[in-house]
Amino acid sequence: MIRSVYPADTAFSTPVENQYDVVVIGAGPAGTTVSALLAERGYSVVVLERSTIPRFHIGESLIPETYWPLKRLGLIEKMKASAFPKKFSVQFISDGWKESAPFFFDEHCPLDSSQTWQVERADFDKMLAENAVEKGATVRTQAQVLEVLFDGDRATGVKVKLTDDDGNVESREIQSKIVVDCSGNSAFLSNRLKLRVADPYLQKGAIWTYFKGARRGEGKNENATLVMQTKGQKTWFWFIPLRNDIVSIGCTGEMSHMFPKGSTPEETYHRELKLCPALENRLENAEQCMEFFMTKDFSYSSIQAAGDGWVLCGDAFGFLDPVYSSGVYLAMKGGEFVADAAHNALSTGDISAQTLGAWQDEYRFGVSNFRKLVYAFYTPGFSFGSFLREHPQFKSNLVDILIGAVFKPEHSKMFEAMGEVVPERVK
Repeated sequence: MIRSVYPADTAFSTPVENQYDVVVIGAGPAGTTVSALLAERGYSVVVLERSTIPRFHIGESLIPETYWPLKRLGLIEKMKASAFPKKFSVQFISDGWKESAPFFFDEHCPLDSSQTWQVERADFDKMLAENAVEKGATVRTQAQVLEVLFDGDRATGVKVKLTDDDGNVESREIQSKIVVDCSGNSAFLSNRLKLRVADPYLQKGAIWTYFKGARRGEGKNENATLVMQTKGQKTWFWFIPLRNDIVSIGCTGEMSHMFPKGSTPEETYHRELKLCPALENRLENAEQCMEFFMTKDFSYSSIQAAGDGWVLCGDAFGFLDPVYSSGVYLAMKGGEFVADAAHNALSTGDISAQTLGAWQDEYRFGVSNFRKLVYAFYTPGFSFGSFLREHPQFKSNLVDILIGAVFKPEHSKMFEAMGEVVPERVK
C-alpha cells in the first residue's frame, strides 16, 4: 500500500569522508543517476540527501524513453522482475468525457523500450539509490546541505548538517572538485545564485490524492496513463494506475483557479471532478485512501546550467508541467548528460563552467520540444486531432515527443507547421 511516510532504511546512515571527487546534493532520479555513472568510472562520490530513504514523491508514470537511462544503469532486468505495473499505452479524454482510442507505444516503435512502467516513487527511488551504492557511491540520508562553499567563483565543496539515527547532529565541511546540484524543486543553487526563471505561461498548481478500486482500462490498456481534460478545459486530471489496485489521480490548472481564496484543496478537487464525467464514472466504486497533496508554481528553468566546479541537474535545473509525464525521464537523461560532462572535466582537469555545462544546449533543445507540445495542450482552440488531419505527415514526430524521443532535430518542421502555439497568459 502506498504511504506518505515510510520508515527510514538505516542502510543509508553511512559515515562520510571529508573529501570526494564529486558531491551530489539530492538522491532523486537525477542525483542517483549521476552518482552511479561517475562511481562506476572510479570516482569518489557522495550523495547528500536531506530526508530519509524510502520517501514519498509524486511523479509515478514513466515514459518509454526512460528505458535507455535504465539500461545504461543496468536496471532493466530489475524493472522487468519488479511488481510495478507494465505500461503499454496512454489515452486522452477531452471536454470531460470524449475518449480517444488508446495509443499503444509499440504500434509506433515495436521494441522492448516501448513497454514502460508505473512506479511508486518510494520504491523506485530507493532502487536507484541502492544501485548507486552498488556501483561505489556513498549515499547519506539526513544530510542537509546548508551552503555550497566557494573560492572566488569556483565551488570547492559544501557545508552540511548530518543527523544520525539517534538524533545527534554534526556540522561538517566536505571538500570536492565538483558539486552537482540535484536538489529537485528546492533548486538549492539556482535560487541562491538567482538563476531560476518561472515560465510565464505555465504558472499552474496541482492537487492530488490516491484511490483504491478505480475502474481501469481493459487488457493491454489496463495500466494506461490517462490525461483527462475537464469540461471548459480549465483543468485536467492525471490517472496513473499503481500496484495493489491503487490509482494516483491529480488535478492541474492555473494557480488562481486551483487555489481561490476561501476554498480548500478538497473543495477545489471535487469541484473539478464534477466537470469530468469520464473520471467520475471510473471512481464510482472507488474509495479515497490518502489525504490530499498540493504543489504550486512548478514550471521554471535556470538561465545558467553550470559554473566553475558546479553544475545543475534534473529539477534543480528546470521543471516542466507534468502533462506528458516527462519529469523522471528528463531527470535521468539530464543525469547522463551531467555525468558525462563531469567525467570529461575530471579526466582532463578542466572543471570550468564551459566543460561542465557543455550539454545544456542539446538538453534545452529537447526540453523545448516537450514545452512546445505542453503549450499546444493548453492553447485554447488548438486540437491535435485537427492538426494531424491537416498534417498527417507529422504523426510520427508527435508520437516521438510523447514517448520522449525529443532530441531529434527534424521535429522543428512540425512546430513550423503548427505555427505560434501559446497558452493564455497568466492573469
